[in-house]
Amino acid sequence: MATASEDDAPDRPEDDVEMTFFEHIGELRKRLIYSLLGITPGIVVAWIFKEELLEILVAPWIKAYKHLGLGEPMPHYANPIDPFVAYMKLAAVVGLIAASPWIFFQLWLFIAPGLYHREKRLVIPFVLVSTLFFVGGSTFGYLVVFPLGFETFLSFAGNLPNGSLRVQPTIMINEYLGLSLQWLVAFGVVFEVPVILTFLSFAGVVTWRQLLKFGRWWVVLSSVIAAILTPPDVLSQMLMLGPLIGLYYLSVLIAWLVGRKRDRADKAAAAAEPVEPEAVD
Repeated sequence: MATASEDDAPDRPEDDVEMTFFEHIGELRKRLIYSLLGITPGIVVAWIFKEELLEILVAPWIKAYKHLGLGEPMPHYANPIDPFVAYMKLAAVVGLIAASPWIFFQLWLFIAPGLYHREKRLVIPFVLVSTLFFVGGSTFGYLVVFPLGFETFLSFAGNLPNGSLRVQPTIMINEYLGLSLQWLVAFGVVFEVPVILTFLSFAGVVTWRQLLKFGRWWVVLSSVIAAILTPPDVLSQMLMLGPLIGLYYLSVLIAWLVGRKRDRADKAAAAAEPVEPEAVD
């Protein structure tokens, strides 16, 4: 009996080997360890340039501080260990962003055994696009959210109407880096929405009609996500809610294009099938 070529393989995962729950946990543990090892070099390099990275991260705050006439910006710390902890947080997040291609590759290796042969060919586009959107989300947070957010938050400082009291912000370096790094990671994760939904659409798990129907619930879910990932103020939540909704409907558009391509391929395959002659009585 003839053996089918790799391209003619049936539309099923070729490595269809059942794994137990503990085997899945073991594989997940392996990928997490590899991911942590991949982050380590980035953390080391970021630690070496920690002061330069801090200058970059505080630049939007300094600009807003001076623009509002609040004086000379000066971050403070209350505990002698606070600068060390702050720099460690900064190095860890920079290492995470720098190692994002490796992390997405490990994610791909974790889910690859359950994919079809044609889907496994998407490893390079998946890693590249995932990295692009993650870094793009962090960049959006830094270039757009940081200036608007700090300008708004610091605008509550200044002299009160009678001039007898001045509200002066005291920025603690630990809290500032905690908030800023949280924003960077959060916006990076949020921008992964189109990548995930496009992949699910390509795999046939969801269709654009299903995504469009779920849109109203996504708005509610996005509000909850924005409330969890951002400080409890309307501006920060809206700055995250807008991209969440916009990226979701971008995913619907991509899923529609993928669905049209699949429908045309199915019609072409059906038209190419030979028509069996009718049996003659």
